Amino acid sequence: MKANQFGKKGWTPDRIENLDGKTFVITGTTSGTGFEAARILLSKGAKVVMLNRNPQKAANTIATLQEELGKDIAVSAIQMDLGEQASVKKAAAEVLDTVPQIDALICNAAIAQVPKQTLTVDGWESQMGVNYYGHFTLQALLFPLIEKSKGRIVTVGSMGYDMGIKTIKFDDLNWDQDYTANNAYSQSKLAQIMSVYELQNRLKEVGKTDVKAYACHPGASRTSLIKTSGSLLMRFIFSLMTPLTQSAERGAYPQLMCATEKDLDQEEFYGPTGRSNWVGPVGAHKIEPHAKDKAVAKKLWELSEAETGVQWNL
Repeated sequence: MKANQFGKKGWTPDRIENLDGKTFVITGTTSGTGFEAARILLSKGAKVVMLNRNPQKAANTIATLQEELGKDIAVSAIQMDLGEQASVKKAAAEVLDTVPQIDALICNAAIAQVPKQTLTVDGWESQMGVNYYGHFTLQALLFPLIEKSKGRIVTVGSMGYDMGIKTIKFDDLNWDQDYTANNAYSQSKLAQIMSVYELQNRLKEVGKTDVKAYACHPGASRTSLIKTSGSLLMRFIFSLMTPLTQSAERGAYPQLMCATEKDLDQEEFYGPTGRSNWVGPVGAHKIEPHAKDKAVAKKLWELSEAETGVQWNL
């Protein structure tokens, strides 16, 4: 294992300088790692635009943040449901209309371990629809502003990318046959991570090196992710694992690092570097070769543009 570039303790938010004048757009901030990321960025003087499905929860989150950090923090909310392409497109239009710059788009929201095959309104398996296609469209539509801002795209993946079939099941993307919660979740997370490295390749090809794209994951963090969408059995298993997990705040470190740290290597995969990459000091660690399979990633990208009807303006 290579030495952590940030030393024994790994990366921590102490490294974040004053973020006055910087703007961060984050999906899924009403709890867990997204909430902690928003809180820490605001505490450093940044402006945060939160994209969440539930407007009431977003309003409550803003009230909580103001209570802790003061009334004058620069935080706002836009309603967006990642599971509905129409909602993603509407939210992206509102961001482009009201937000002058994006220093980093943090794609943090996710659903996990959905017990029975469920389809989104657009006809995709729900985990693929929310975690992958929703963010694919959001990134594509916000790309011109991110490019203008010389900003970053940060994708929060999961070690789940390596716990399923380890490829994209092109002949049955919706799992009409053999659906399992874990395989479908794993595929959605693998797709997210693959698209980061494919985007890097495409940006290089056209000489657009001002935009940086990073892949990271929170490790095993105590969030409401499994509670929200997982089956009773998954919730029970995860509750047994609780002593082996870390706080949601620590789970937010990798995305914060990828959004703010200078001179990170885009080719790397960032997260906890301790036991099984679940917990421990944050830094770069090994990514399995199937996540960087160029032929699969290219096919997935082309399929995604066709499925969403959204073309990246590269």
